Amino acid sequence: MTKIDVVSGFLGAGKTTLIKKLLKEALDGSKTVLIENEFGEIGIDGGFLKEAGIEIKEMNSGCICCSLVGDFGTSLKEVISTYAPERILIEPSGVGKLSDVLKAVENVAGDLDVEINSAVAVVDASKCKMYMKNFGEFFSNQIEYAGTIILSRTDKVDQAKLNACVEMIREHNDKATIITTPLDQLDGREVLKTIEGADKLEDMMKEMLEHIHDDHDEDECCDHEHHHHHDHDEDGHDHECCCGHHHDDDDDEDEHEHHHHHDDEDHSHCDHEHGHCCHHHHHGDDDEEYGICTFVYHSRRPFNQEKLQEFVNNWPKGVVRAKGILWFSDKDKRDYLYVFEQAGVQITATENGKWLAAFPKSEQKKYFKEYPDIEEHWDEKYGDREIKLVFIGQHMDKQNIIERLDNCLDD
Repeated sequence: MTKIDVVSGFLGAGKTTLIKKLLKEALDGSKTVLIENEFGEIGIDGGFLKEAGIEIKEMNSGCICCSLVGDFGTSLKEVISTYAPERILIEPSGVGKLSDVLKAVENVAGDLDVEINSAVAVVDASKCKMYMKNFGEFFSNQIEYAGTIILSRTDKVDQAKLNACVEMIREHNDKATIITTPLDQLDGREVLKTIEGADKLEDMMKEMLEHIHDDHDEDECCDHEHHHHHDHDEDGHDHECCCGHHHDDDDDEDEHEHHHHHDDEDHSHCDHEHGHCCHHHHHGDDDEEYGICTFVYHSRRPFNQEKLQEFVNNWPKGVVRAKGILWFSDKDKRDYLYVFEQAGVQITATENGKWLAAFPKSEQKKYFKEYPDIEEHWDEKYGDREIKLVFIGQHMDKQNIIERLDNCLDD
């Protein structure tokens, strides 16, 4: 019997951080597969998790609980037949509804030897009130259907704000286990034990699935609270510098890690035609009400670091999450791929290895033989260097963001 654990959480809440912790500290040595579904058209996290030896089935063409329900079933069967895993972790889109994800799993579980083991929601304690107000059911649904709720960034809020966050959560879910201790103070095995250990877990999951049945019929288409002292960190703080070197501890100079994200698209200059607006969970007016949209910014030309810093210092309104890869025109940086991440006020650009274009021709030829798609999309001037950033937000001014980013480009 394969266990299925669903790890949900709104945009930038810290799902990937939790998953990495569980894989490293609790599931190391186990036969685990991660199914990742990102809202947006480029997958970033998958590359890093593959480095840890975890098999990943990425689905980036839509939402697991909407257009991908059919594909999800096929993917799940493929994963089980190919890898015969002990456990499957599902990381759905940050704007996916947990109830729909659980429903999608249940729909295919009858034909497979699997069971829904747990449903976890990661909630950013510093953004809970704002997201509850701005995103309504998209946000609250993840709380309502979770058996365990893990609060992230609890070390960034004071006790009063933390208590208010817990109270808001309890209004939507009075049965779930809530973990408020910062994750870096907990061992992954303790976290997994808490997720799986509640005596009422089986009854809770059964009750939630019954509730999901009721909701879908109407509309087709244990407290563990650990409190610690906390520092003040209000949401309005200035953005940190995004363009510094942030090396991972396990970086190897000779490790040729190339996170290519090639599509069948024209790479001649800039391509911003990937915008689409919103998840149609209710096939009604939810997308108009909440205005959750996404688009991909693409360019072969590099960013001027100082100009990009100005863009970051005046971060565009409405952008909730931004993520992707980029490069800089600076002589000492142009050979390096940077992973750009924004969630709330935290914005970083982390060096993550060299572009293949920075290696000798002989090395490039070896990679071309092994990965023909790289040569197919190779640019005569820039090689494999490119900028690809996915923006997710609410009522974003897409055209303004594109124009501002274009003004940050260099040669």
